[in-house]
Amino acid sequence: MNEQKTAHSLKFEKALEDNDYGLILGADGSLKGIWVPDHLWDEPFPLAITALCKAFYGIDPNDSNEDAPESSSNKLH
Repeated sequence: MNEQKTAHSLKFEKALEDNDYGLILGADGSLKGIWVPDHLWDEPFPLAITALCKAFYGIDPNDSNEDAPESSSNKLH
């Protein structure tokens, strides 16, 4: 990573506020996961995130029968 890019980069979690979710996308635009704040882990996904995931990726993040992306992090759905 070059020096200029490093100086302007933010850590993923630092870019988010307490109640923000984060979409993890691959270079090809595929949905790899959704970062969820610890205190919202057991809550259903908000309507806007659910609608976006259904429209663009054909998945319902609130459906526990959907295949979850593989991840070693417990913060990714």
